[in-house]
Amino acid sequence: MGGISGGGGGVSYRSGGESDVELEDYKVDDFSDGIVESRGNRFNPLTNFLGLDFGGGSGGKFTVINGIRDISRGSIVHPDNRWYKAWTMFIMIWALYSSFFTPLEFGFFRGLPENLFILDIAGQVAFLMDIVLTFFVAYRDSHTYRMVYRRSSIALRYLKSSFIIDLLACMPWDIIYKAAGEKEEVRYLLLIRLYRVHRVILFFHKMEKDIRINYLFTRIVKLIFVELYCTHTAACIFYYLATTLPASQEGYTWIGSLKLGDYSYSKFREIDLWTRYTTSMYFAVVTMATVGYGDIHAVNMREMIFAMVYISFDMILGAYLIGNMTALIVKGSKTERFRDKMADIMRYMNRNKLGRNIRGQITGHLRLQYESSYTEVAALQDIPVSIRAKIAQTLYLPYIEKVPLFRGCSSEFINQIVIRLHEEFFLPGEIIMEQGSVVDQLYFVCHGVLEEIGITKDGSEEIVALLQPDNSFGEISILCNIPQPYTVRVSELCRLLRLDKQSFMNILEIYFHDGRRILNNLLEGKESNVRIKQLESDITFHISKQEAELALKLISAAFYGDLYQLKSLIRAGADPNKADYDGRSPLPQEDMKTLLYTLFKNQ
Repeated sequence: MGGISGGGGGVSYRSGGESDVELEDYKVDDFSDGIVESRGNRFNPLTNFLGLDFGGGSGGKFTVINGIRDISRGSIVHPDNRWYKAWTMFIMIWALYSSFFTPLEFGFFRGLPENLFILDIAGQVAFLMDIVLTFFVAYRDSHTYRMVYRRSSIALRYLKSSFIIDLLACMPWDIIYKAAGEKEEVRYLLLIRLYRVHRVILFFHKMEKDIRINYLFTRIVKLIFVELYCTHTAACIFYYLATTLPASQEGYTWIGSLKLGDYSYSKFREIDLWTRYTTSMYFAVVTMATVGYGDIHAVNMREMIFAMVYISFDMILGAYLIGNMTALIVKGSKTERFRDKMADIMRYMNRNKLGRNIRGQITGHLRLQYESSYTEVAALQDIPVSIRAKIAQTLYLPYIEKVPLFRGCSSEFINQIVIRLHEEFFLPGEIIMEQGSVVDQLYFVCHGVLEEIGITKDGSEEIVALLQPDNSFGEISILCNIPQPYTVRVSELCRLLRLDKQSFMNILEIYFHDGRRILNNLLEGKESNVRIKQLESDITFHISKQEAELALKLISAAFYGDLYQLKSLIRAGADPNKADYDGRSPLPQEDMKTLLYTLFKNQ
């Protein structure tokens, strides 16, 4: 297909020929589809995690050049592009450096040395390049799960999110501080760069879900990073509190009053940077561990206040670290269960050599289930059936009452439908029903958009209609016992309610009158569509067949004198004047009037 434009928000699909990057409907960033059970793959987890392939392959030495050209030529870049992934890893390393260096610069330097100043400028240039590149990177819409390629939408999304903070973080605050007369207030703006730590946090979240990297190793590294970062930041703040006092009062600080053996810190500014930092780090670690103070302790009021705040924070941090370590030992966390399940699925797909498309759909569904925990089975499995029925009526009844298929049906019938529904989510690009297949499920749309597609004899696709909330599909095949007349494909992230065929038919056997109403609604609702109008004869035939079956049941009940069954059939909508294929009716017309009067007289 050349391209299909979606609804609002600038959402669109692109054909594979418009970019060297393969654009799939959905791909899980955390899992590379190229995983194989080979020794070489197990020894290259980082390369696989980044999605990079520096081997010769078919591209040879031109692979790197083509990848760089794809990023730099000004076109929209797919976020799964391997060279863009390499760039994000490069920026993540700079973000890690900036996260640790910013507190150090804030606390220990008032004017960077020349060698560190050059390094700082190089880092800010890299972040500026990343800001420009972000305006050309497609993103996946959080509501529809479609890839968005329109530049205006990409730019607007970035401008409304972190653009201002990213831009301010790239400002040369050291130069501005000196140009402003070394005003201390200006240096506080340097702390905007701490926002970059969120890149490191996202990187750890990604590593935790990657089954090719040991989970225990990832968690321990993350906990060590959290502990080091908190103590490093506290050490820089402790030193900053000492340096912001007037020179005459620096002796009344934790470091200015410090004396270890014959070594005095009275003129601590003249001591080398490494010694000052190590002393500050030691003070921060001892305070965090709360093992008691020896020669190093808070001296003035500002230091005491910060020490109290820091120790209060450390109690929460300590609980976090201990709780995570306990979870690693005990196991059974949600992320670990997800990894174990994904590992089993990966081994199954590798063993059976499943294709790339089906791999993406499987991993996408598992990832969606992990992130949203949407299945009601997991949440309600321990709740009694009667309460689950009430929950289903509360959640699903407003949707089912609006479905045109059930217009005019009784409330009892609709309630029986509601309590047998199951909720499911589908990602864009997934095919729920194929043309010509046997259907055993009836679906109702709660959220999202689907496409009804007719496949012609030459294999081309024709979009018949769009299914939106309150629509249903699969009812024609189930009610008329015919193959699925068209393919149903997901266009946006969809929340669907599913009812299996057996449950539906069991309900229809009891509620005859509602079954006839459904067939009439089905016939009326499809008249406006030229393609679906071809099914009118099948629906009409099925209505006639059902009426004939009701007539046979009515004749049988009248023959055996089963007044209760006769009354039930007539209440359900059976026509007492309807004859069977031999022209027989339940009773002569005069007797039928007398019988009906008797049946309903004492109602």
